[in-house]
Amino acid sequence: MSIWARIWQLNTGKLLKLSLLFFSRPLYVIPTIKATKKALLICDTLYKGSHHRSNKANAFRHALWNILICRNIMKYSKNKQKSVFWAQKVGDLYEKVTQNEFLDEAMDIHNNAIGRIFFLNNIEQNDGEMIDLLQKMTQNAQKTKTIEAMQCHQNKLVYLKE
Repeated sequence: MSIWARIWQLNTGKLLKLSLLFFSRPLYVIPTIKATKKALLICDTLYKGSHHRSNKANAFRHALWNILICRNIMKYSKNKQKSVFWAQKVGDLYEKVTQNEFLDEAMDIHNNAIGRIFFLNNIEQNDGEMIDLLQKMTQNAQKTKTIEAMQCHQNKLVYLKE
C-alpha cells in the first residue's frame, strides 16, 4: 500500500495530528512531500514493489526517506540540526499514526533514525553518492526478530523478513 493511500485511511484524529505538525511549519510541507515522492520513485526503480515489505528494501526506503527530508529541509532552514529534528518529528508521527504491527513500527523508527545519522555523517555527498553508500549499507542490514535485537544494531539498518 502506498504512503498516500495509508494517509487517506487515517481516522480524523490521526489526520488532525499529522495536519497540525505541517501547520506548525508550512514552509516545510512541500519539501517533505517532494522528499517522500522522490524516495518512493527511487525505491520503485531499485526494488520494484518489494520495498513495501519488512525487508532490506524497506529498511533502505525508510533511511532514504529521512535523508531526503533532511536534505530538502536544510535548503530552507540552513541548519542541519533543524532539518534532522523535523525529519524525526515527521517520521515518528507517521509511524505512530499509520498503525503498523508493533515490530514493524519499531523497525521503521530504527531505520528512520539510521537515515538521519547517515545524513549527518555524509552531508557533503550528492544524492547519487548517498544512494550508492546507502545501498552498500543496506547489503549489511541485520535481520532481527525483537526490539532488543534492533537495539544491538544501533549503527545498522534492520529488517524482519527476507
